[in-house]
Amino acid sequence: MEIDPKIKPRPDEPVIHKKFVSNFFGTHLGATLNYLGVDTVIVMGATAGGCVRHSVMDSTGLGFKTIVPEGCVGDRTPGVIEWNIFDMEAKFCDVKTVDEVVEYLLGIDPSVYTKHARALDQK
Repeated sequence: MEIDPKIKPRPDEPVIHKKFVSNFFGTHLGATLNYLGVDTVIVMGATAGGCVRHSVMDSTGLGFKTIVPEGCVGDRTPGVIEWNIFDMEAKFCDVKTVDEVVEYLLGIDPSVYTKHARALDQK
């Protein structure tokens, strides 16, 4: 599988090879996010009842604050989107407007993007 050149990762960015419905199951995503000190996951995707829902459930189950931006989830059947968004918000995540998510992202202190040395890394 090839990554679209428009979103090609930088050399220092990890790439997750997903084989199952959740982005977390069977991957090192959760461990990587924990290692990087991430506490919030924003989930978007093309299959509300599949990949999005299972990634939201696993994200929350792993202890991350989970956000789904309105209008950033698709599915083959329109009613599936609305039902899953309603149900996920009731149980697993916060559903926010895109403007709220952008405001949240812009409000993050840039220093969190600097990898801090950990004692175990220096051995």
